Amino acid sequence: MTCNILLVDDDDVAVESIQRNMKKAGLDFSITVAEDGLVALDILRGLSAEKSIKDPFIVLLDLNMPRMNGFEFLHTIRADEKLKPTIVFILTTSGSDVDIASAYHENIAGYMVKDKVGPQFSKLFKLLNDYANAVNLPALKLN
Repeated sequence: MTCNILLVDDDDVAVESIQRNMKKAGLDFSITVAEDGLVALDILRGLSAEKSIKDPFIVLLDLNMPRMNGFEFLHTIRADEKLKPTIVFILTTSGSDVDIASAYHENIAGYMVKDKVGPQFSKLFKLLNDYANAVNLPALKLN
């Protein structure tokens, strides 16, 4: 199944590594990058002049970002009836039990710590590929 990814992360090195290694893995995912939660919201709400995303999609969300962090983004989309069903996986550097519990409280699909997903994000790509092929993703009709 073809799946689109909204990668919400302000770490340019991580973003580049994810993009490069996803291509190397041969996965058919289109990646749209947002450098923080505010940019991601604009993309999801169709307010960005430069970027858009099509259904079906999965959000990969970092927690520690400027302007609007991952928790603020999660709280905002869960309070928005149109965006509430968005599938979100956390991909962050924080392994804090408090962060993990708080994220799952916002109904995320999974929580991954960047340094635990394997060389070149191999476990991440396997998970996303298997997930996209095993579940029916919601069509949010963003545009």
